Amino acid sequence: MKQTVLIVDDNPDVPRFLQRLIEGGLSAQTLGAGGADAALRILEKGDIHCVLTDLKMPKMGGMELLRTIRQRVASLPVIIMTAYGAVETAVESMKEGAYDFITKPFEEERLLHTVHRALQHQRLTQRNEDLETRIAEKEQETFFVGKSPRMKELTETIKLVARTDITVLITGEIGTGKELAARMIHSLSSRSGKPFVAVDCPAILEGILERELFGYRKGAFTSAAADREGLFQAAEGGTLFLDEIGDISPSLQAKLLRALEEWQHKPLGDTTTRGVDMRVIAATNKDLERSVAAGLFRADLYYRLNVVPVRTPPLRDIPEDIPLIAIYFLSLFCRGLKLEQKRFRDDTIRLLATHQWKGNARELQNAIKRAVVFSKGVSLTPDDFDVSAPPVPNREEESETSGADYKKERKKVMTSFNVAFITGLLRRVNGNVTLAAAMAGLERQSLQHLMRRYGILSTMFKKGEL
Repeated sequence: MKQTVLIVDDNPDVPRFLQRLIEGGLSAQTLGAGGADAALRILEKGDIHCVLTDLKMPKMGGMELLRTIRQRVASLPVIIMTAYGAVETAVESMKEGAYDFITKPFEEERLLHTVHRALQHQRLTQRNEDLETRIAEKEQETFFVGKSPRMKELTETIKLVARTDITVLITGEIGTGKELAARMIHSLSSRSGKPFVAVDCPAILEGILERELFGYRKGAFTSAAADREGLFQAAEGGTLFLDEIGDISPSLQAKLLRALEEWQHKPLGDTTTRGVDMRVIAATNKDLERSVAAGLFRADLYYRLNVVPVRTPPLRDIPEDIPLIAIYFLSLFCRGLKLEQKRFRDDTIRLLATHQWKGNARELQNAIKRAVVFSKGVSLTPDDFDVSAPPVPNREEESETSGADYKKERKKVMTSFNVAFITGLLRRVNGNVTLAAAMAGLERQSLQHLMRRYGILSTMFKKGEL
């Protein structure tokens, strides 16, 4: 689609001349306006990508039009046209935010060059704004990266649960994103505009945790010098996230159960109870069923929390997702640290995909952040990571593997290969799908099909983008 240049001048001969010049010399279309009022009406109706306006016009001059446009569309480039003797005024317009100025009589080549640069500037600005919008939408709506069946199942479960106010218990190993799952449930729910209050239960001493949850009144204990609202009250209307719920004491379990059953709580030192409207999401890395069997966790509280169970998978169960997760973290850190976009070498991706991440995504995330900060080059190599490839299996390990499901194991290997191969290819050509397909000896449609299958976007590899 061609870009549009709006030409504003009270002398009708000027817009007609410039329209012929620009349309003949540039791949752009033009519109003419006989004054500032007409120009503003045109700007309200359609997409304009550059404004070329005379400085001196009746009613509203070029400077006032410039200020008005800057207030309405700050990113729209405005070029001021002025007589040769008014160069000082034109320079002042640059301080007001004009993209550039040209003097009359026009030098046709200079005018075309100036308009061309202004259109390029507008296209780049719009592209960056669109990219920032896509990134913001992605970060707001999607917290998990991955296309494996396990990750798809997790995401679908979260979306279904988010539509309700049902209490959720999220289980999973350390570093598998339990809090991210909770935040995603909250952000997709009708409570998203209200607070999300996260409580790290093990990080707060038992006696203090009760005060933090329910609040207290002045004089309830020695150091209670004033009333204080608890986290139950802070989460009013929103979501209370109780992280590592399996570590709270039996006495607090009883009080928490009563509060969740009645949706009421009583601040310490108070004689009256308060109702509360909130959703509760709990998380743990422990096997609560075993804790219940061992008498360490109340069975009634467990069943009260475990209305809908959600489990976040460890990385060893989703190896095919590791390259995508790694690329996402890399883009996120480079952008956040305001560094040049770095890339993984193919052998680096293979190393990350095969390493046993005991700390799961959290450990992978920290490893990539360290590599981004300390690596000297644009390409991250295996030497930038303090991890090692898995050892060659011995005969005993081979016998264990031989009992595995062949199709599942083959699918894992093929998925890891395809993701590593395609991402490496796109990285070398800066996301040019046509060139990547030619280098791989594939039809463009075939490569696009593979990219869609594994959730790989070409924009992730283009310079200046993700």
